[in-house]
Amino acid sequence: MFNVQRILYATDFSSYSNQAYFHAIALAERYEASLTIIHVWTADSECGESHSCRVQLETIRPENLGIPVHHVFLRGDPADELVRYTYDANIDLVVMGTHGRTGLERQLMGSVAEQVMREAPCSVLVVKLPKGQPRADRPSAELSGVA
Repeated sequence: MFNVQRILYATDFSSYSNQAYFHAIALAERYEASLTIIHVWTADSECGESHSCRVQLETIRPENLGIPVHHVFLRGDPADELVRYTYDANIDLVVMGTHGRTGLERQLMGSVAEQVMREAPCSVLVVKLPKGQPRADRPSAELSGVA
């Protein structure tokens, strides 16, 4: 039986990870699981400086107030920190987006999603943007239940 009590949603605030947000919420509702929303800050994070990223992270909240939510902000290598956190927090399922890089770009930059899938002790759901679909906007305050 697939028993999910703790879901980790990893975001880099890109449209790719935002697409995964909706899957994470639906799964948390379906399994009545807690949801940890995590961002691993790096110097080239899309949200800019560390403080801005932390503030942006805290605004992501599901409309469903029945979902227990925890926010985690870490610094370091995203794949390494995500894998470490899955072990430390006994996570049952990771939900994350992928940029879908291929070829030389993937070889040079690596793939966070691929490394997490290989090394995490739990299942990992990798969500990509469907072909032809416009990028999803960042979960807004209206969508995430924040006034």
